[in-house]
Amino acid sequence: MLDNLFSALPALNPQADEQFDDLLRRPGLRIERIVSSGQASAPGFWYDQAEGEWIVLLAGSADVRLEHEAQARRLAAGDCLDIAPHCRHRVEWTAADEPTIWLAVFYDAGATTTRD
Repeated sequence: MLDNLFSALPALNPQADEQFDDLLRRPGLRIERIVSSGQASAPGFWYDQAEGEWIVLLAGSADVRLEHEAQARRLAAGDCLDIAPHCRHRVEWTAADEPTIWLAVFYDAGATTTRD
C-alpha cells in the first residue's frame, strides 16, 4: 500500500510495463495509481470494461481516445475524464520524458451517484 501517490515511481522506460498499484478495493469500487512513461495501448487494442472508470491525471500528459470521438483528448495534470461502462477507449500516447501519473477510480456501473 502506498502512503504517498508520488513515492516509489519507476524509472522512465517506454519499453517497460506501466506500473499499476491498487490503493483501495471495496465492493463496487477500486482505486489504483497507474504510472506511465511513454507507453500506449497496442495497435488495434481497445479497453471495453463492464465498470465505469473516472480518471484524473496527477502529473505528466497523455492522449486518450474514445472510440466514438474522431480525435484523441490531450490530458494534462489536473484533467479528469469519466469513461462510461463499455465505452471503448485506448491510450494513444503518454509522455516519455516525465512520469505520467494517473489516479483511476473504477466503479460499479449500477451504482447511483450524486454530486453536491
